[in-house]
Amino acid sequence: MSFFISEAWAEGAPAAAAQPQGGGMMTLVMFGVLIAMMYFLIWRPQSKRMKEHRELVSGLAKGDEVVVNGAILGRITKVTDEYVALDIADGVEIKVSKMSITASLPKGTLKQIKEAN
Repeated sequence: MSFFISEAWAEGAPAAAAQPQGGGMMTLVMFGVLIAMMYFLIWRPQSKRMKEHRELVSGLAKGDEVVVNGAILGRITKVTDEYVALDIADGVEIKVSKMSITASLPKGTLKQIKEAN
């Protein structure tokens, strides 16, 4: 019984058994590129939007014209820590969470919309 592998058997060995050279380093580089792409395409823009929304919400004041998530336009009549009261029509006032406000409108926008209708 021989413990040596014959040359004929070694020549027929599959190529997949050979170890790739530098494969570990290339994997690390690709992983780093993937992390960088996730940062610049997902995390950074999202954190920028969150920061802008926090600044918008913290700067709300009575008389501001805003848009709420459900595309409701209104003028702020009262501001508390977590909620604002919006005048959305003559004699109609609703209370909404500050976090539901999506945008601030330029002054006079509501008046222009009323005149257009």
